[in-house]
Amino acid sequence: MSNSQFTLDDLKRILLEGAGAEEGALDGDILDTDFEKLGYESLALLETGGRVEREYGITLDDSALTDAATPRHLLAIVQSHLEGGGRSDLAA
Repeated sequence: MSNSQFTLDDLKRILLEGAGAEEGALDGDILDTDFEKLGYESLALLETGGRVEREYGITLDDSALTDAATPRHLLAIVQSHLEGGGRSDLAA
């Protein structure tokens, strides 16, 4: 599937499919909340990255996934890849 946008709703869906979530963990304004506070450790983010790669046809560096501390940062990394930039080292 080739999509040109990766939204917060897309990220929430993939997080839930891959790693689940505690009740209400992904509700509200979570863009700048650390993944760790949301209950997602590095292994869950690597699984999320794999799902994003398969669904969106991009390749993400493992370090980019583990360095993305917040949903906003991960959204920016994925969007950069979708736009052809492919940079994994975007500043938080």
